[in-house]
Amino acid sequence: MSRYLSIINYRTLVCVLLSALIPYVAYRFKVIYNIDLTLMSIAIIFPLVFTIRGAFRRREKALEHLSRFHASLRTFENILISTKSLKEEDLKTGVEKINHANSAVMNFLKSADENTQKVDDSMKDIVDFVMANSEAISGGTRQRLFRFLKDSIESSNNLIGIHTHRTPISLKAYCLIFIYIFPVVYTPTIINKIGLDNPAWLTYFVVILSEFILISLYNIQDHMEYPFDDNGLDDIKLSKFEMSRK
Repeated sequence: MSRYLSIINYRTLVCVLLSALIPYVAYRFKVIYNIDLTLMSIAIIFPLVFTIRGAFRRREKALEHLSRFHASLRTFENILISTKSLKEEDLKTGVEKINHANSAVMNFLKSADENTQKVDDSMKDIVDFVMANSEAISGGTRQRLFRFLKDSIESSNNLIGIHTHRTPISLKAYCLIFIYIFPVVYTPTIINKIGLDNPAWLTYFVVILSEFILISLYNIQDHMEYPFDDNGLDDIKLSKFEMSRK
């Protein structure tokens, strides 16, 4: 249930308060007019739809790169295990380094920290391990290992890019500002359409509902844009991409 309520936050509170205050002021001072709300709709709906689509594409790309990252590391591990000339203790060390690299990427995605040093070091440790055991690992096997390691590094870099760079901040800020302004422009027109003779609660209901829908869509986009923290309903289950998954 808490996840369904995750779209409700301080922005929702601000919007609901504005949606209740603006109709009161409009009725109190009889601010009524009739304007075309098409421009206002374009100012909010177009950037909102654009950012939601952008956030959804980022989530799908993240799933694609996570799948490739996990598959390449798993294949790397399987090739390493099938290398008969590798000593058991060296094989154990190699598997530990693979698990460490996987954990480093997962922990990086879960945190807000943008420092990639641990991820880079874990990948370098795997390279160093292969080079240190070059006598036990034949040239053909080594090439196969580096090919799959390249896929892992490429996928992890793509995930780092998705984690670090979001949808345009200026567009989101612009969209949020117009959502806050929306009741100011919308309320007098709604009063004009409903009429002063009809109950005022109808105006309050329409304005609050419209504003709640807009800010909820904005909050959904905000959650979907960062799909790694496991807070939103649509977040990626990173545990399914760990080497120790069951």
